[in-house]
Amino acid sequence: MANTAQARKRARQNDKQRAHNAALRSTLRTAIKKVQKAVLAGDKNAAQSIFTDSMSVIDSIADKRIIHKNKASRHKSRLSSAVKAMA
Repeated sequence: MANTAQARKRARQNDKQRAHNAALRSTLRTAIKKVQKAVLAGDKNAAQSIFTDSMSVIDSIADKRIIHKNKASRHKSRLSSAVKAMA
């Protein structure tokens, strides 16, 4: 355990920030899964609308540096390809 008041405060801040980042990461995963589920369902219009909503979620989380911008681009690219490939 932290010994000084400064270290105790820093530990509290780290716990709070870690929980916040975990919540954002969960939001990201949920957004990705929604698009994948819509693609599997086969409804292209629904998949496209969910995809556009998910793009803003992915971008905002990358802007906050929860994930790297290249990882965000990779997710967006793969989801975009899946939506475009629907018949």
